[in-house]
Amino acid sequence: MINSQPAGHTEILRSFYEEAFEKLNTTWVVPPIEVSFYPYVGINHTIRVRDGKVFVRIGEICRDMPNPYQRALAYILVAKLLRKRVPKQANDSYSGYIKTTQMRERATESRRSNGRKVVTTHAGEVYDLDEIFERINAKYFAGTIEKPVLTWSARQTYRILGHHDSTHKTIVVSRSLDARDVPRYVVEYVLFHEMLHIHHPTKHVNGRRYNHTPAFRRDERKFSHYKEAEEWIEKSVRKLKRRAKRK
Repeated sequence: MINSQPAGHTEILRSFYEEAFEKLNTTWVVPPIEVSFYPYVGINHTIRVRDGKVFVRIGEICRDMPNPYQRALAYILVAKLLRKRVPKQANDSYSGYIKTTQMRERATESRRSNGRKVVTTHAGEVYDLDEIFERINAKYFAGTIEKPVLTWSARQTYRILGHHDSTHKTIVVSRSLDARDVPRYVVEYVLFHEMLHIHHPTKHVNGRRYNHTPAFRRDERKFSHYKEAEEWIEKSVRKLKRRAKRK
């Protein structure tokens, strides 16, 4: 459902896009422009041309974004539509706003409320993630890690063997590893790695995300079969790829 905005505000937003078209492409007649808000998950926006008219959809999460940043967003979207270089000032202004703690928290809540996570089961044909979690939690974290949702992936994958989703408090392990020819310590290592993401949450510094901090990497090497697991994964990529494609 597209949510409308008071006419006066919509007129202001449309003027930003008309201004961006005039500045970024002087050879075009400014087309008719329609601006609306749409309940995208997270911070997302779109701009499209249809039948000679430009349709702009701004993520609902940015409905109350102050006008200077709305203007910056207009320049960014129009530049991308025209395949022009995004003006640095506009990019810096908008990026600075959406990287604030307030906007990050709102984006997280949006994904949590509106997003969807595919969950299958913790019990695989060979390995049970619940059982492995309890063992690793006791051995490496003194039982301090709050248990997330544990699930095997819906499909067999080979590029990403594990994933921690902090928004939905879920750890997903690739179903490719639920096989008798995969050593148990490999499954344990992948799950251990994702549990470390809970133990060492993502850090935000000057708008940048750091998932694998020095402390994370230091603790990662404490896994008893760290070297063997890394070597097995490196050597088995092709086998996992063939298995995934067969499925």
